[in-house]
Amino acid sequence: MTSRHDPLLKAFASDNYAGVHPEILQAIAAANGGHQTAYGEDVYTEAMGEVFRRHFGEQAQAWPVFNGTAANVVSLRSMTAHWEAVICAESAHIHTDEGGAPEVAGGIKLLTVPTPDGKLTPELIDRQAWGFGDVHRAQPRVVSVSNTTELGTLYTADEIAAICSHAHDLGLLVHLDGSRLTNAAAALDVPLRALTTDVGVDVLSFGGTKIGLLYGEAVVVLNPEAASGVDYIRKTFMQLSSKMRFVSAQFEALLSGDLWLRNARQANAMGRRLAEAVSGIPGVTLTRPVEANAVFAILPRDVTERLAKRFRFYTWNEATGEVRWMCAFDTTEADVDAFAAALADEMLA
Repeated sequence: MTSRHDPLLKAFASDNYAGVHPEILQAIAAANGGHQTAYGEDVYTEAMGEVFRRHFGEQAQAWPVFNGTAANVVSLRSMTAHWEAVICAESAHIHTDEGGAPEVAGGIKLLTVPTPDGKLTPELIDRQAWGFGDVHRAQPRVVSVSNTTELGTLYTADEIAAICSHAHDLGLLVHLDGSRLTNAAAALDVPLRALTTDVGVDVLSFGGTKIGLLYGEAVVVLNPEAASGVDYIRKTFMQLSSKMRFVSAQFEALLSGDLWLRNARQANAMGRRLAEAVSGIPGVTLTRPVEANAVFAILPRDVTERLAKRFRFYTWNEATGEVRWMCAFDTTEADVDAFAAALADEMLA
């Protein structure tokens, strides 16, 4: 069967646009053939669990799901009672890009806080961490942070530790949306557990799709006392894969060696290269620090319209004309240079 698209064409809209890393495809093929017990009772899911424990500690338990929205909703539902709420940044993915799933499907009230850079702090958490014991207010129970954030910024280990310490002092739990946790760890040159287990995160949504998997994310419970009923909730929310071995084999391939790190470093390096390449083009203004694989900029709207026909990307803020360019694990130097050259051409048109 021939390809229905140009396999050499790259976009800068999302790291979700990338294909599957060849080593992941090999892992899927290796898991094929013969029969294995369904619904996670297979040797690949057992091996995947061991790999997650190697990265996050012996207490960690991983639950594969199909996508990131499910990972977040299942995580947060397992951490909250029906009268409890989640504090998050106003720009958080669970608030802006889940189609209302945490609230509609999960029945979870979100208490949002405006932030200048997508990052919460203990002081910002306090803006919503009140009303304890007030029957008229949804009770704060979880603080949810994203690393990297939706604005491309990073939390350091010390920053997450401060959030966890403050939240726990208030009797709150901490959830981390780690759809791009690998990019954060690679950028900071620290192990995955340094930004999660070691600083007090209770439950993690671990991303796989953006870093080379065909599909699949995982709910990772780091503190067994913080979540309950994950196995039942996963089933109730239609996230229990019958042929789970094919999700689990992908995670084993991603995490058993350094594939996750190689992929994240490549994406981050291309983000830096892109920022450097476009920063010198007159009329282009970078709007946010480039800390991982996301580049935000403002350029003339007519240039945005023309350039987007050549390389797909998203307008982040229609009011200001801010755009977002994402680099993926398969973005190359040639891809970046071609995009920057096209941008320079359009600016002169």
